[in-house]
Amino acid sequence: MEEHNQNDSVRGEAEEASGSSASVEGGPNLLDKIIATGLGTGLSPFAPGTVGSLLAFLIYFIPGFHETFIMLPAILIFFAWGTLAADRMEKAYGHDPSRVVIDEIVALWISLLFLPHRLLLALMAFVIFRVLDIFKPFPANYFDRRDRGISIMMDDVVCGVYTNIILQLYLFFGK
Repeated sequence: MEEHNQNDSVRGEAEEASGSSASVEGGPNLLDKIIATGLGTGLSPFAPGTVGSLLAFLIYFIPGFHETFIMLPAILIFFAWGTLAADRMEKAYGHDPSRVVIDEIVALWISLLFLPHRLLLALMAFVIFRVLDIFKPFPANYFDRRDRGISIMMDDVVCGVYTNIILQLYLFFGK
């Protein structure tokens, strides 16, 4: 159900065939591509957003990463960096290219922020986030229709915040 931008594929194939590292002035460099594609997970031919979210899930389980003093700076740094990289990728590959998954990565970390470090809770966050990311409740749908890197990041951030709220409520009322 993930949207695949046809221009993304056509432009990407043309760029890769020419060996160019940027298809337009101010376009993405290699580091932008590595960050924006989540270490290449966004290049998956099937469900790149889900594969990028899976990378975020796995990183969450690196010992110590779940600690707020590590996660919060990681979220802020990759949000800022991802916004810039996503902006450049959009200029090169068209509106919200499917290969950009840094937004899913940051948003899944937001989904897990301030929650107990438990596998079941993390799996719940993964599923809830992916469902919300597909349906894009307001204001995620507002950002999804806009251009620029900030909008690419924000539609998923909204879904990450919603996921976190749902799980916080589950923990508060479900016990």
